[in-house]
Formats: sequence, C-alpha cells, structure tokens
Amino acid sequence: MTGVSADEWRLPTRCAPWKVSDLLAHVRVVIAWLPDMLAAPAPTHAQVSAAEYYRPDDRFTPDTNAARIALAQDHAAEQLSGTALVDDFNATWQQVDLLCRPEPEGRVVRTRHGDAMLLSEFLVTRVVEVAVHGLDLADALGREPWVTSQAADLVQGLLLGPDGTAALERLSWGQLYFLRKATGREPITRDEALDVNRLGIRWLTLG
Repeated sequence: MTGVSADEWRLPTRCAPWKVSDLLAHVRVVIAWLPDMLAAPAPTHAQVSAAEYYRPDDRFTPDTNAARIALAQDHAAEQLSGTALVDDFNATWQQVDLLCRPEPEGRVVRTRHGDAMLLSEFLVTRVVEVAVHGLDLADALGREPWVTSQAADLVQGLLLGPDGTAALERLSWGQLYFLRKATGREPITRDEALDVNRLGIRWLTLG
C-alpha cells in the first residue's frame, strides 16, 4: 500500500461502505486484537478450529457488522494521511509477529467472540483476512493481485481440506479463481454451483 495516492485512498471497494483507507484500517484492526488476547489468561483447552470460527452466529448479525464497519472507519479517520495508516499497519503486524513467535505450540487464546482457539488456528483466520482483503484492495486500486502463494495455499486448505488440489482439478479452476468464487468476490454460475455441491464442498460463513 506504500505509494497509494491521496485520491486512491478514497476509492470505493467491493466491501461497501468502506473506502480503500477504511479497508486497510479493518485489516489492521483485526490483527490488533492479538496483543490483548495474548496478555489475557489462556483458556485451558481449545474448543474451536479455524473453520469453526467462521460459523453463522451473532458475529455476522447486522449490529455486529455495523460495529465492525464503524471501528474500521473510525481508525482510518484517526490517521493523518495514507502514509500514517500504512506506518501504523506495519507497526501493528510487526508487534504481533514479535509477540507470537515465542509462544509455545499448543498456546490457546480467547477471541473477542468468546472462542477458545489454538493461537495457530486463530492466526490462520488472520491470514484469511490479509489474503482476501488484499484481493479487494488490489481490485479497488486496479492492480494485479498480490496474494502470496503461501497465503493462497493456506486459505485453500482451510476451505477445501487436505484434498483441495484434487478438488480444484476436478473443477478445472485455478487457485486465484477459486479463492474469488469461494469468498464471494465473483459470482458462481448455476453449473459451477452444481459442481461444488457434487464434490461436497461447503463454503465458510464470511462477513
């Protein structure tokens, strides 16, 4: 996002009503939950996986979505410029990276929705946020998608499981095409929906 012009920060995204600045602020906000999660007492055991985190409950109600939208907009408005927003985003993920690295395998955290999860599983959900909204930001700015192969593989594995590559081959979909379809970035045709159902693929609930 370095080098985005003042006019580009105000461009609309597919995640209405967010502008480009609001959407980057949202990605920053969802990463910024981690310091407080790591500082809080750890639950005794995990109860929710990364896939189960995306379930259709009150985390996707209109009130929760409205609060999510406002939180990102407020954070974007607090920054004095696009450069300040990028600097804040970088400082946030770097802080979280440093905090997470020394945590032991099996570390459990509690999310803001009350889920007890392995830290490693919660971090999978953060990669989903970065990868999927990275597609949204690139599209809004008219740029080539910049999602890394590692992030794409992780999101594919979450959505399709260990047999994901075989499923994509049967669908004759490329990985990026699949990620767009599976996360609502592109509509699915009737024939594609039939193929998805035939293969027993079940999409996650995404806000």
